[in-house]
Amino acid sequence: MGCDGGTIPKRHELVKGPRKVEKVDKNAELVAQWYYCTLSQEELRRPIVACELGRLYNKDAIIEFLLDKSSDKSLVQAASYIRSIKNVTELNLADNPAWKGDKGNTKGDKYDDIQCARFICPVVGLEMNGRHRFCFLRNCGCVFSERALKEIKTEVCHRCGVPFQEEDVITLNGNKEDVEVLKKKMEERRLKSKVGKKSKKCKAAESVSQQDTTEDSPGPSEVKTAKDDMNTNSGERKQIVFTKSAEANGSSSASGKISKASAGTTKRSIADSEQKSEAYKSIFTSHSSAKRSKEESSNWITHTAYYF
Repeated sequence: MGCDGGTIPKRHELVKGPRKVEKVDKNAELVAQWYYCTLSQEELRRPIVACELGRLYNKDAIIEFLLDKSSDKSLVQAASYIRSIKNVTELNLADNPAWKGDKGNTKGDKYDDIQCARFICPVVGLEMNGRHRFCFLRNCGCVFSERALKEIKTEVCHRCGVPFQEEDVITLNGNKEDVEVLKKKMEERRLKSKVGKKSKKCKAAESVSQQDTTEDSPGPSEVKTAKDDMNTNSGERKQIVFTKSAEANGSSSASGKISKASAGTTKRSIADSEQKSEAYKSIFTSHSSAKRSKEESSNWITHTAYYF
């Protein structure tokens, strides 16, 4: 079959062997990591943010991802650990004065130098093109090369002066080992924040309960003042009793005279008084007109006001 017309086939054309593993171009990989957003695959433009694993994103793409998570599943899985805007840090990048961008390539006939990067290290001057390792600080977001942090060892940021620790240094676009270490740090950090929030809630609840108990039960000063008030009140009562007894002793003679005069006077009914008229006396039940004779009274008891 075939091979007519004097053609001579070769072995690789007739025999199917194992496929060769396609190798990724390192330059293309570096360009994809350092020049394009990991989430939207668009060119990086300010404001640029970085996650806790050291990947670069456009801030607009992160906001859109957090608002609408119905996008591509592969992208959602790649950024699943980003749950809020607090999980990313906005970067303070230093511009490269030698970078011109697309200004000189208006016709499209100019060679694009991949080694020339848009940003550089503000301390050493290395270009952030993937050839050198770069880090950023979580506290302030300033970006430096790893060489600058090793050569000039300080606990304060070289650019803004904010203090930092070794845990705050995150490597940008690190290898697999760096990503695993950063994942462990991220999980530990989030666990600490959860425990701190729970402890704060418990302390707030305890403080509220203590305030309620202090409002309900009086303190020692209040108890002392209450005792002092009781002592003063008892002293005033004693004084009042003494004054009353003195007054009673002083006016014993007058009260004796009044009691004798009152004992001399006896109670008299209105019917016996001569000053009142008969019409006025007839109002009361003690008048003779209100009483009934034995003939008018019945044999049974009636609970009326006129029964006697």
